[in-house]
Amino acid sequence: MDLLTNIPLIAALLGIILAQFIKVPITYLVTRNLDWKLMTSTGGMPSSHSAAVTAVTTAVAFETGLGSPLFAVSAIFAVIVMFDATGVRFQAGQQAVMINQMRSDFQTFVNQSKDWAHKKEEEKIEELKTLLGHKPSEVFMGAITGILISIVIYVFIV
Repeated sequence: MDLLTNIPLIAALLGIILAQFIKVPITYLVTRNLDWKLMTSTGGMPSSHSAAVTAVTTAVAFETGLGSPLFAVSAIFAVIVMFDATGVRFQAGQQAVMINQMRSDFQTFVNQSKDWAHKKEEEKIEELKTLLGHKPSEVFMGAITGILISIVIYVFIV
């Protein structure tokens, strides 16, 4: 079965799985909060999107060479995905945070307007987690993860 021997595909899938898994201990080290939901969430360190596209691009480079048209297509695809992760998706996530905060503030105001002046600021805002995109450092570390996965596969396995 050709699918099971498609090393670029395997490298990309391993990039996604490893990057998603690594988010849990990295977040725990930073926040001391163990959150297994990060395994299936978007955003965070490292970027699994970046890991996947750089893993497949590096594997394509090993398979077809840096001068091949397939490598060119893969490299441009990777750049677009990583640019999108730090640009459009990150900004959309920031907007969602603000909209959720406004919704929460309005709901609190309507429900508890008589006590509003006596409330502490942290009681006024219900925090909602909204991760859509990545910081440049998260994309960079995802890219490094993907590249290293393909290098390890081609140097030690294939």
